[in-house]
Amino acid sequence: MSVWIAIGLTVVGCYAVKLAGLLVPAGALERPLVRRLAALLPVALLAALTAQQTFADGRELVLDARAAGLAAAAVALVLRAPFLVVVAAAVAVTAGVRALGG
Repeated sequence: MSVWIAIGLTVVGCYAVKLAGLLVPAGALERPLVRRLAALLPVALLAALTAQQTFADGRELVLDARAAGLAAAAVALVLRAPFLVVVAAAVAVTAGVRALGG
């Protein structure tokens, strides 16, 4: 399969998913369960992505500088720091641990 066929299939698939979302009746979207799931799903997906990117390296679990950066970000969040401070703390701690050989 060539790259262009894969790109074309991806484009068609994305368009079909968007079209399916537009064709859902408005009444189905107003149900309390659907509204609650729509509010919680992005948080769950972001948490799963963060955990996978922090603790996974191919097929094995790792505990390295990324975990220290995540811990620093968590502490900054608990202290109610602004978002840029949270990101800066995570970057600084991760870079520091890597510079120390961790």
